[in-house]
Amino acid sequence: MHTTRSPWWGLLVLCLPMLIVSMDVSVLFFAVPDIAADLHPSPAQQLWIFDVYGLVLAGLLLTMGAVADRVGHRRVLLIGAATFSAASVLAAFSTSAEMLIGARAVLAVAGATLMPSTLALIRHMFTDDAARAKAIGAWSAVMAGGVAVGPIVSGALLEHFWWGSVFLINVPVMIALLVAAPALLPGGTGDRTRRIDVVSAALALGAVLPTVGAIKAMGTDGLTPTALAVLTAGVALGVVFVQRQVSLTHPLMDLRLFSDSRLAVSVAVNLVAMVGIVGNAILVTQYLQSVLGYDPLAAALWSLAPTVVVAAVAPMSTTLAARWGGPAVMAAGLVVAAGGFASTWAAGVSSLWPMLAASTLIAGGLVAVATVVADHVVGVAPTGRAGAAAGMLETSSELGGGIGIAVLGSVLTAVYRASVDTSVPGVSGPAAVGLGGAVAAASRLGGDAGRAVLDAARVAYVDGLHVAATCAAALLLVTALLTLAVRERTSEPVDSRP
Repeated sequence: MHTTRSPWWGLLVLCLPMLIVSMDVSVLFFAVPDIAADLHPSPAQQLWIFDVYGLVLAGLLLTMGAVADRVGHRRVLLIGAATFSAASVLAAFSTSAEMLIGARAVLAVAGATLMPSTLALIRHMFTDDAARAKAIGAWSAVMAGGVAVGPIVSGALLEHFWWGSVFLINVPVMIALLVAAPALLPGGTGDRTRRIDVVSAALALGAVLPTVGAIKAMGTDGLTPTALAVLTAGVALGVVFVQRQVSLTHPLMDLRLFSDSRLAVSVAVNLVAMVGIVGNAILVTQYLQSVLGYDPLAAALWSLAPTVVVAAVAPMSTTLAARWGGPAVMAAGLVVAAGGFASTWAAGVSSLWPMLAASTLIAGGLVAVATVVADHVVGVAPTGRAGAAAGMLETSSELGGGIGIAVLGSVLTAVYRASVDTSVPGVSGPAAVGLGGAVAAASRLGGDAGRAVLDAARVAYVDGLHVAATCAAALLLVTALLTLAVRERTSEPVDSRP
């Protein structure tokens, strides 16, 4: 059953949940002090309040994409929207840290149903390649904008309301989706003959969750024995998961889809692009706040500046891909972003504009890559497996983001520790380990001594930033060359299994 209305109205409806889901990744940035004062979470609980959303989301994307392919994408989208609204209310009125962590986990379960369903529905609604490319360009711009706008919305709400308001803003948007979706989105897109292998679903969760968690932990604590053991366990379960998919008639992840080079290359390039996007966000956020000294709201507003370019780049990239081919545009975007990372060498301890210019190049280049990748994956996937293909894409995004935090953060930390001038009185202990410790030490010391500690730490941080950015630029350039080396296949998309 298909709606007779214009699919562009349906696209507007599909952008609603993606704006909210992407905002929920960053909306807690400013609310942490208020939550800490009200719920008194332990350090471990505070970390879980942040991390549980991304971890559960990453672990369930593959499963929920496959569920949507069987049950129906609109139906799963509506169930997810209703669950997201209920969990948002639960989170807003949480009375303990444990309750908030549980609510965030439920939000992630609902978010995992929304993300693959929206892309799969775009695949069903836009059968023309050019129209679908434009639709995915708009979808990508909304996704990127949501992550950037989240801290701004959070800061504005907290100026006037209590911390729970950052969750309640989700509710009216999801209600609008529930009202509009039945009239504007196609139904009957599921295939009831498909089966969901529960063991595969458990293996996917068991592989992705510890792998992403370990990678994120390495970004903050380094290569600890615990993180290494968790990572090894996750990888081992991932191997078992892949082996099981080969033997199933109805696999959770159809590995035959990767026989089409367009999908295989797109998923790999998407992972690398997310390394750059998330890694850069981590580097720039601390640079604006701790090196240049901006308060959180001002830093968030300045970090929003590159999204002006992103809003134009996402739709334009699909037009260019139609003319020059997806791999050419992906490679060009990677090269532009690599140039942005290289240009961070112009940024010092007191220069805002060089960093903004670099971030604009990085954001523009990598959002162009992500947009073309999404169009590639949705276009090449068989219609009946669009949800599963979208789940694979989003899972690679979560893995790439975790790797970006871990690798670039670890490089920066290592260079900081090697570069910081420990001969400056006060630069010891936490101040010698990271910039956050140095800021706290400088605040305690005050006066000339505090300024000396902060100056030494800022110089060391910028040194680490330059080296981490160079590593990112090298990774992007290598990926660009490999992308061009793999030619697109001219054959029809690979059929999914019956």
